[in-house]
This record gives sequence, C-alpha cells and structure tokens, in this order.
Amino acid sequence: MDWRPTLVRRKGVPKHRLLTEQILADIDASILPAHARMPTHRDLARQLGVSVQTVSLSYKEAERRGYLQGEVGRGTFVRNRTRAHADRFMLDRSPGETVDLSIIRAVYSEAHERASRSMMRTLASDDNSAFMRPCRPIAGLDQHRRAAQIWLKRLGVEASTDRILITNGTAHGIFLAIAALVQPGEVVLTENLTDHGIIGLANVLGFSLRGLPTDREGILVEAFEEACRAGGVTALVLVPTLGNPTSHLAGAERRRAIAQVARRHGVFVIEDEVFKPLLDKPLPAITELLPDLGFFVTSFTKSVMTGLRVGYLVVPPQYSIRIASIMRVTTWSATNLPSEIAARWIEDGTAQELIEVQRTEARARQAIVAETLGEHVAQTHPLSLCAWLRVPPRWTEEGLVRALAQHKIAVTPSDPFIAGKGSEGGIRICLGGRLSHAALRNALQTVRSTFEQLPPVFDVGSIA
Repeated sequence: MDWRPTLVRRKGVPKHRLLTEQILADIDASILPAHARMPTHRDLARQLGVSVQTVSLSYKEAERRGYLQGEVGRGTFVRNRTRAHADRFMLDRSPGETVDLSIIRAVYSEAHERASRSMMRTLASDDNSAFMRPCRPIAGLDQHRRAAQIWLKRLGVEASTDRILITNGTAHGIFLAIAALVQPGEVVLTENLTDHGIIGLANVLGFSLRGLPTDREGILVEAFEEACRAGGVTALVLVPTLGNPTSHLAGAERRRAIAQVARRHGVFVIEDEVFKPLLDKPLPAITELLPDLGFFVTSFTKSVMTGLRVGYLVVPPQYSIRIASIMRVTTWSATNLPSEIAARWIEDGTAQELIEVQRTEARARQAIVAETLGEHVAQTHPLSLCAWLRVPPRWTEEGLVRALAQHKIAVTPSDPFIAGKGSEGGIRICLGGRLSHAALRNALQTVRSTFEQLPPVFDVGSIA
C-alpha cells in the first residue's frame, strides 16, 4: 500500500497528535481502506522524519479510538469500520455485492412500502400548516405528545404530556438526558457489552463510563449495588429489552431489583427501550418505579420503520424545563414532519400493524439463524434483530471479520461494544433490512462454513 501522509505542523500541537488526526481522517475518507496493513513504526518514522516513539504514540491512540488494530507478529491493520460507511452496504443490493449483517435496522417489507406511500399521498392532499408552520413548543407539538402518551402507555409508562419530549430518535433522547444530569468526569454505569452510542457519548461529553458484568437478563444487580456503594456514580444507562449486542432481556424481578438499588443510592436510571415495542408480553418500566430518578427513552426506528426517526423521552417533572433548554440549543426541537407521521400511525393503527410484521419477520429470521448456525449462537432472542455468535477455537474476531469480508459478508466484532471487563467476546450478526429469507440463509451458511474452517496460517501467530 502506497500511503504517504504529510504532517502540517501547528504551533503547540504535538507531532503524534498531528499524525493521529491524519490517520483518522484518511481512514474516514477511505484513503486507508479496511484491513489495510499500516507501515511499520520504523518505516513511517523514517518517511516523516519523526521518532519511532511519535509513531508508536499515534498508532496507540488510533487503536484506542477504534481505527487501528495491532496483531502480534503481523503488524497493525485498519479496522473494518462498516458503521462509518453504512451507506455503501445495503442488504437489498445485488448478490455480487456485500451483504451487510453489521448494522441493526428494522425489517423493511412491502407492507412498509405501502404504508409509506399511502401516508405520503395523504399528506400531499391535506392541509399541513398545523405541523409545518410552528416552531414551538420546543418539547413537541401538543398533538404529537398526546399520541406519544398512547404509545408510551402500551410500553408500561403513564406520563402527563408535560413530562414528554419529542426527540429525533432514541440516541437523541439519551444525549439530552445525560447532558442534563452528568458533568465531565462523573461516573456513568452501563452493561459491559453495550450499544456503541453510549461509548461515543462518553468521549464527546467527557464522563467516565464503566461497564458492569451481565448475564442473560442484563446487568447483575449485585454488581450494580457494589458500584453504587463505592460512591461517585451519577447515572445508570441500560437497555433492559433485547440489549445490543447480546439480545439480553431483563425480567420483571430484575427490573424491580435495579430500581430498588437506584432508589437506595440516589442514582439516576436512563432506560433505553428502543426495542421494547417488539415485545409481545408486558414488562414493567423501571422508570415507573423511580418517579424522581427515572428517564425512559424509546423510538420507532427499530420497531416500526428505520427511517422514522421519532423518539419519546419521558423525564421526571422537575427536569422538563432543563431538558427543553438543552434541546433548544442543540436541535431547537424534533422534526415535525416525521413526528406527524408517527402520531397518525399511532392513531390509525398502522404503527401496531407494522410492529406485527417486525415480530413475524424476526421470528422467521431467528429460526433461520437457529437452523443454520446452531451451536455457534451464544445468545439471542426470538424477537431480536441480531444474534451474538461464539468465536470458534483457533480463530480471532478480527480474523473472522476479514475472512467473511472476503466472502462479501460484513459483521461486527465485540470491540465497538466493550465498556467493561468480563466479556468473552463474540461476533454480532444483524437480521433486519430488506433481505429475503433465501439470501439470509445463503449468507448464514457462508458464516457457518467459515467458522468451521481452520484459520489461514497467517492468523496462527495471533492465537497462540
């Protein structure tokens, strides 16, 4: 690979930081493609006229930020950052292109297409001034918050409209809650394997993120209690339902126990329930058990339609004004048009119909996973949009990712999800999007055959 970076010196900026910025920028721009081997420390130092230590510090920082991966005896490689280039990989493209099993998204079917087209026709013929002209209230239009009340009640949350804020999806709601509660340097707890969004927020907002050990129901109550007793914990952010990437599901008793610990220690709980609408049996909301400490966030992106980026954030009464003020200086308010679509679909039943499609498809696709991958499945759930796979003996996660990429299948290793110690690692595959059952089965058969092969000789040194 002929990569020749140039360092543009800036006063007061160390050389290793300049080099790190160049590496990250070139990876984001695909100048350095996934799996490319980086120059050796000595060769790059000689080329740039800097010390080997400068290059070592830069590579180490790029590894910490998830851009590079060093492998013993082989060198340093560019990580597969498919999430950053997701638009290049669509599940409904031709068979000769990459099948992307690396991104969680809702199933998209003909029912979704018909519902979208019908709504667009209706909106085109209606008077849209009621939702296209207003720019207030910041927390959302009254009619949208009333529809949110209906939706939230189905998820076990009873909230007055003044406690509900319309957001641009779940990630937006979590950001608002954390920004209102947590100062830089304070401690936030989460699962030891968790959605990469909260890991990114820790880097942006400067709080200390600590992962807690988990089982098939999510975080262990004893570990939560121990962390709280140690002191300094401001908040817990967790996904109780079908958590990403392991599909864990907290039962009613686990949820009540978590609420009891949080109440005892005065710790805020931010409940990410983006997947809860997929459940077909009710479970209590932790937020309902913590009226002064609980924040509940959900959206339509994983249960109704991926492009419907509408979320609902429920806050304790005393936080409504504060969070609205944070929203005002970041996005002003959520976007009214998708909020209007969500509200209409709640009221006419379309949203619930599309969730039934999701449930049916999730069960069918998970059945294909069980049939095809069998013992390679470490953890999943019949209603989950992903599955967590064991790494076979002799293989490394990165080795599997590279091998599957050669077969034009994109998957995700554990590294982007790691927030704490205690994880055995794994590979996540995602099952949503517009993917036929036949195409999914073919892709998973390739995954299985790859898992059951011995790794190439060049990977042996990294698995000694």
